[in-house]
Amino acid sequence: MTLNTASATISFARKLEEDSGRFYEGLASKHGQESAYASFAEANRQFIARVEQAYYEVISDALEGTFAFSIDPASYDLSPVLVDRPHAEALDGAIAMEAKIGQFYSQAAEQSRPFMAEVARAFSTVARKREERREKLEGMRSSLSGEQANKKA
Repeated sequence: MTLNTASATISFARKLEEDSGRFYEGLASKHGQESAYASFAEANRQFIARVEQAYYEVISDALEGTFAFSIDPASYDLSPVLVDRPHAEALDGAIAMEAKIGQFYSQAAEQSRPFMAEVARAFSTVARKREERREKLEGMRSSLSGEQANKKA
């Protein structure tokens, strides 16, 4: 199945945000650092709200018929990311998940740019914020590795 309409693409974006939000809520309950992970889950709700708001502000039935995407949702499957792994492995999964979701938003932004600039900007903004989150997670992963190395020494 390929996503072809704005409605289908935004619905899929909502699914990605909800799935990754549940992952971060689980990560917070299993591995601590609740404030960081809980803020990620809250940001997910804001990301989808931003995209939906841009969409609803500019969409009409006439535009929906010509607003074509070509996105394969199977390329963005998040199912391999598991909370019930050691913290370092869960962080590795989170980093990979953020990269994958960021790629989705970048692809959606590129494909929507010629049709609805506001929606494309919203997708681009979320892609950038996902990249910032991935970098933050990489920092957390490095800190965790450093802590583990210090414990062994």
